[in-house]
Amino acid sequence: MLSGLAHAGPTLDKINQRGTIKVGVGTTPGFFTPDSNGKWQGFFIDYGRALSIAVFGTPDKVEFTASSPQQRLPALQSGEFDILLSGVTVTATRAFKLGFHFGPTVFYDGQGILVRKDLGVTKAADLDGATIGAQSGTTGELNVADFFRKTGKTFTPVTIEDTGQFIDALESGRVDAITQDSSDLVGKRTQLKKPDDYVLLPERLSKEPLAPAIAGGDDRWLELVNWTVNATIQAEEWGITSANVDDFLKSEDPAIQRFLGVDPSFANDIGLDPKWAYNIIKTVGNYGEIFDRNLKPLGWERGYNSLWTDGGLLYSPPFR
Repeated sequence: MLSGLAHAGPTLDKINQRGTIKVGVGTTPGFFTPDSNGKWQGFFIDYGRALSIAVFGTPDKVEFTASSPQQRLPALQSGEFDILLSGVTVTATRAFKLGFHFGPTVFYDGQGILVRKDLGVTKAADLDGATIGAQSGTTGELNVADFFRKTGKTFTPVTIEDTGQFIDALESGRVDAITQDSSDLVGKRTQLKKPDDYVLLPERLSKEPLAPAIAGGDDRWLELVNWTVNATIQAEEWGITSANVDDFLKSEDPAIQRFLGVDPSFANDIGLDPKWAYNIIKTVGNYGEIFDRNLKPLGWERGYNSLWTDGGLLYSPPFR
C-alpha cells in the first residue's frame, strides 16, 4: 500500500483496505481473455496489472471479472468494480447523466460491420435490406440505425444480448452481418469456423474512443488511472522499454530521471513510490509493447493508436 494514497478518496480507501483492485472486463481475444489455465491475458488486462503496480508495487493484486455491456455500467455504479477496463466508449451521456469519469483514451476504435463474403458487398451502403445483428446495451445499436437513416437505406436489426451468440447468428445465416467495435469484430472473426469466408468492411460508422471508466467522486483514483496510462505512452515516446529501462536509469535527462525515480522529488510530490513508473515499464512494458504483445498477432495495425510523433493520436502530458 502506498502511504501517500491513504484517505485519498472512497475508491482508493476501499482498494487499500481490501488489498486488491476489482476490475470489470469483457471477453474479446487480444483485449481480455482467460488462457487455458484461467489466467487473464490481453491489452486491457495489462493496464489492470499496471494499476496494481502503481498502487501496491506488484502486478498481482488485481481481480478481473467478465461483465456484459448490459451489466458493466450498473455494476460500476453500485461499487461492484473499482474500474471498468472493458472497452467502454467515452460519451457525454455517460459522463453527465450517469456520472462516470473517464481516463485517457487507450484505444481509438470505430464501429465496423463484419459480413459474409458471399454477399458480394464491398461497402456498408451495399447492405440495403440486410439483417444486421447488434449487441443490446451498446452504442452500436444507435450508430448502425443512424448510419442507415443518413444513407437512406433500410435494414432489419436483430438485437443480441450475449456476445457469444454473435458467431452462431452469423454462421447460421440468422443475420447477414454483425456490427460492433472493429476491435471486437477482429476477435470475433478469429473465432469463426471459416474466418476467410467473412470480411470486415472498410467503413467505420462511429468514433469509439475506449477508455478506463470509474465512478465519480474520487479524483485521486482518477488521476492515478490517468498517469498510469500516460506513463506507458511517455515511455514509448522516449524509447524506454521493458528490456532497456535499466539502461535509462543512467540517463542525464532530468525529465527521464524524474520519470524513473532516479530523482525521487517528482514522485514524492505526488505521493507515489519513486519507482512506480519504472516498475510499470519493467513489468508490462510501454504502450507499443502492450499493443504488439496482445493485438499485433491478431493482425491489428497501430493506425490512430500510434504516437503523435508517428502521425497517431497518442500523446502524454508532461511528467513534471
